[in-house]
Amino acid sequence: IIINIVNTRERLFVFVSIFLLASFKISLSLALTWAARGFSFTKWGLMGPAGFFENSGELAIQMLVFWPLAWAFAHAVKPSVGKLWYLILMLMPITAIMVILGASSRGAQVALVCQLVVMNYRFIFRPKVLIAIAVSFFLIWTFLPDQQKERFESIGQDRTSKQRVVYFLNGVEMIKEHPVLGVGFFNFAPYFERNYPEDVLFKKAQLPHNIFIQVGTDAGIVGLIIFLSLIYIAYSKAKKFQSPCGKERINLIGLCSNLSLLGFVIAGQFVTVAYYPFLWIHLALVVSLNNILSQDQRERKKKQVRRVGTPAMTGHGDRDVGLISGMSSSSSSSYRDR
Repeated sequence: IIINIVNTRERLFVFVSIFLLASFKISLSLALTWAARGFSFTKWGLMGPAGFFENSGELAIQMLVFWPLAWAFAHAVKPSVGKLWYLILMLMPITAIMVILGASSRGAQVALVCQLVVMNYRFIFRPKVLIAIAVSFFLIWTFLPDQQKERFESIGQDRTSKQRVVYFLNGVEMIKEHPVLGVGFFNFAPYFERNYPEDVLFKKAQLPHNIFIQVGTDAGIVGLIIFLSLIYIAYSKAKKFQSPCGKERINLIGLCSNLSLLGFVIAGQFVTVAYYPFLWIHLALVVSLNNILSQDQRERKKKQVRRVGTPAMTGHGDRDVGLISGMSSSSSSSYRDR
C-alpha cells in the first residue's frame, strides 16, 4: 500500500512528516519523563505506548530507526526554514537519542555507538569531527545512569546474558537439525523447553532474542536467505542514493536510511523483532524513494532528448521531410550519413 501510494515527492514529504511527527511525539514525552526523574535508572527503562513500542527494548529500536531520518530531514529543510525552526527540528534526533539512553537496553546503546561511528568514519580525523564525537560520547557516558554502566560491566556474566548466549547456540543447532523449513513459526520456545530443558535458566523459555535465529528457526535456511536478501537489497538500493547526482535535498533521507537499517540489525541481535514494523516500513520507504528518484531520472532524460531534437526540427523540419520523401533508398542512406 505504501509503495503504491507514496509515488511522488509531495507524497513522500507527507509520509515522512507523519512518520517523524508520530515518532517525535513518543520521543519528546519520554525524554521529558526521563529528565523529570533526574535521568535515573529503572529496571523497566522507558515504556512506550501499548503495542509494538511498550517494551523498552523495542521502543529503543524505533528511536534507532527514527533519529537518523529525523537528522536528515532537519538538514534537508534547513535552507528553507529559519534558525528557530531548524533548532526545533533538531529536537527530534536529540530526544530520540535521550530515549535510547534512558531505555536501559544495552543492545540499543551499542547500536547507537555503531551508528555514530559509521556516520562519521569518513571524517573521523578532522579536528571538528573528533571534537564533536568526543563531546557526544562524553555526554552519552555522563547521562548514562551508574546502574546501566554496571550492566555493561557484567555482560557475559549475568544470567540474562548467559541465557541469550545459550539461545543463540542452541538456535544454531535447531537450524542445523531442521535446515529447510525450521521448527515452525513461533515454535522456538516450546521446542527449546522440550529439547534443551537443562539450558532453561529462567522459569520458562523465551523467544530467541536474535532476529536471524528467530527467522532461521521459524522458517529454516529458506526463510533466512529471503530475510537476508531483503536486508541486502535495502542496503544496496539506499547506497545508490549516495551517487553524485543525488546531492539534492530529497536524497538526504536515502543517505541516512542505511544508518537506520544498521541500528535495526545490530539491536536485532539482542531482541526478537523480525516481524515488527521496523524493517518492513523501512523497506517500503526505500522502495518508494528509489521509484521516485528513478522516475525523475527518466523524466530528465526525456527532456534532454526533446531539447536535442527541437532545434533541428524547428529550423529545417519542413525541408528535411521534403528531402527524405523524395529520396531513393541509396540517397536517403547518404543523407543520413551526411
